[in-house]
Amino acid sequence: MPYGPIPILKLGSTLLATIQIELHDTVVDSFQNDVLEEIERTGSNGLIIDISALETVDSYVARMLANTGKMAKLMGAETVIVGMRPAVAATLVRMGYFMEGISTALSLEEGLELHARRSKLPDGMVDS
Repeated sequence: MPYGPIPILKLGSTLLATIQIELHDTVVDSFQNDVLEEIERTGSNGLIIDISALETVDSYVARMLANTGKMAKLMGAETVIVGMRPAVAATLVRMGYFMEGISTALSLEEGLELHARRSKLPDGMVDS
């Protein structure tokens, strides 16, 4: 299935999206639609978004990342955002986006481990 400029890979029951380009409004909109369609198509229960290549985010991109994670959760896929740079984290907090309900990890490896741990927990339990 063709995607926009951001590839979405399936690794077991998890989708991995690695953002390697600067995000503009139309790219973010397309990405969000592609992710949600792929969750529906594959029945994936996890979504990892790697933003390590992003040096900055604006308010629209921040809102769309947060909303994509929330929408994925409503569809049964827990989201982990990985690779957040300090400047991006600071910008998100200053804009009021705390990414509630979305886990974060420093690296892709940590994000995959986090998702694997959460996938093994009984329903309703949360890993702290």
